[in-house]
Amino acid sequence: MPSTPNTDLSRELLDHMQRIKAKAAEYGLDFPEVVFEVLPFDTMNQIAAYGGFPTRFPHWKWGMEYERLSKRDAYGLGRIYEMVINNEPCYAYLQESNAVTDQKLVMAHVYGHADFFKNNFWFGKTDRKMMDQMANHATRVRRHVERQGQDTVERFLDLCLTIEHLIDPHSMFVQREAYAGKAREPEAFTPDRLPAKDYMDPFVNPRAEMERQRREHEEKQKAAKAKFPKEPTRDVLQFLLRYAPLEEWQQDILSIIRDEAYYFSPQGMTKIMNEGWATYWHSKLMTQHFLEAREIVHYADQHSGVVHMPPGGFNPYKIGVELYKDIERRWNMGQHGPAWERLDSIGAKERFDDKSMKGRDKIFEVRRIYNDVNFIDEFLTPEFVEKHRMYQHKRDPQTGELKVVSRDFQRVKTTLLHHLTNMGQPFIYVVDANYLNRGELFLAHRFSGLEVDAGKAVEVLRSLRLLWGRPVHLQARINEEMYLVSLEQPDDRPKKERVSEDTPPPAHMIV
Repeated sequence: MPSTPNTDLSRELLDHMQRIKAKAAEYGLDFPEVVFEVLPFDTMNQIAAYGGFPTRFPHWKWGMEYERLSKRDAYGLGRIYEMVINNEPCYAYLQESNAVTDQKLVMAHVYGHADFFKNNFWFGKTDRKMMDQMANHATRVRRHVERQGQDTVERFLDLCLTIEHLIDPHSMFVQREAYAGKAREPEAFTPDRLPAKDYMDPFVNPRAEMERQRREHEEKQKAAKAKFPKEPTRDVLQFLLRYAPLEEWQQDILSIIRDEAYYFSPQGMTKIMNEGWATYWHSKLMTQHFLEAREIVHYADQHSGVVHMPPGGFNPYKIGVELYKDIERRWNMGQHGPAWERLDSIGAKERFDDKSMKGRDKIFEVRRIYNDVNFIDEFLTPEFVEKHRMYQHKRDPQTGELKVVSRDFQRVKTTLLHHLTNMGQPFIYVVDANYLNRGELFLAHRFSGLEVDAGKAVEVLRSLRLLWGRPVHLQARINEEMYLVSLEQPDDRPKKERVSEDTPPPAHMIV
């Protein structure tokens, strides 16, 4: 567990913090109280390994992450400048060995994040007391360790962490299930009759055919009643909590993993926007208000590192801040909307300027209601892609050279959206928990442009098999083909069978 951090800011840093805070508020940023803590190098890495929290539940992965961070710093491959926690108050960490210029940049960056956490719609349902909740989770897991043993609890945590992404991030904002006690009315039988005069009806619509249709309807109704779950379920963790044969301590640990997954999900949904917003404000505050002449070269070096776009790579800081600047410019000049789109003479769109100056209002509105998917979908333009050379790249297998494979705007945008949708994870649903009437678990992949990684899928199926207690099956799109992957026993080699997209039922409702 990390040592107690030193929370005392020096007089110089405190002065900078108060001035940056006041200027950020003048610009209209609205944030909760931010508590800055100055940490030594080693403690910074310890807290970073815990995801920014002073304490987490005991598990080997935190130690592994700490070793990775320490070696990265030791070999000069990078270091931590800023961490901020979505909490009320927000907690942010400053590394004591950083230069004052770095600390000012980090403070300005942090106030941008704090404003985003408070005002972005997708963070609206997160627990604002997560610092306390994480400590509570750690205490609960340690109690289970005392009763069940370290190895038993750690193995179960391994299973849960393998499937932690199988949640429904939008479920916090929509009603997925029917209200309790409100059963769906059975559908009344209406025969499929051909039009006929009364005297011809017995011949055109014979009684035997009407009875056959009735029996078929009753069989469908009976099958619908037996179907479990009634509708495909995306929140696999919640489904397991309700129906898997878990002991109480196992349910408690799985619920902890699920709660933490939902806490972190908005950060995955808004990575480009959140980092772009913080970068926009640290750039504006530093360059226009808090950068001294002797700090310019150092600041430029650090800022360029933040927004550097490697060839063939993707930097959310760079794309986010540049998109905000592009939106601000376009709305300041009125370069949007149907009237502007209709301009067709050479250079008319580029010259157009109605002096509307609504850019600042627009970026605040965007910050409030968008996530990465609709941010990119609505505001990424062909001109932006060309300007920033957002091309599709692929490494030549023979030479290892990185080459451009497409400059097509629609292809670039579609590929980017595929990797942002559902935080880059495939859509997986529980379709049938009594598959083949044997209590087996059938899951299906809804293809939305992102295929299932076969290696990761096997690990997920092994974990699900151990949690469910019976065989599990996954129908998924892998390497442009549809497969049914089945796992009978946890240690078995999975069976992989190519299937058509409409079999076996009822998976065709998803894929």
